[in-house]
Amino acid sequence: MSLAGVQVKPLVKHYDDRGFFMELLREDDAIFGKFGQASISLSYPGVIKAFHYHRHQDDIWYFPAGHAQVVLHDMRTDSPTLGQTAVYYMGEDHPYLLFIPRGVAHGYRVLGEKPATIVYFTNEVYDPSAPDEYRIAYDDPAIGFDWRTRNR
Repeated sequence: MSLAGVQVKPLVKHYDDRGFFMELLREDDAIFGKFGQASISLSYPGVIKAFHYHRHQDDIWYFPAGHAQVVLHDMRTDSPTLGQTAVYYMGEDHPYLLFIPRGVAHGYRVLGEKPATIVYFTNEVYDPSAPDEYRIAYDDPAIGFDWRTRNR
């Protein structure tokens, strides 16, 4: 399931005997609008950080260390995917950027036995006096996402 406007940019590691090089984000990338700020956060195993959305800000997420289950829920009234939920598995073993448009609620759960680090880019600067951040509980029944890992 993919939500309208959500984009994935695969990242390519160029290896040699010294290690690797990988570009993250360029101003000529299709997912890049304008630069607001870059931030980094670390979360411990099992932590759920969800949900929130923005009315004016787009996000681009990247998990360089650890692993995360990323959940997006479309809240845009003019979207063909309104009310739908999509899940992405991101992390050090699967490097890509995830573009999250404004109006899409987003959150994640850290998977595995070690912390996960997220680096994210926004097209707006955070303003603590007028934050463009609207919170929804991780277990909100309107979204109805089950965060538990199931044996299959």
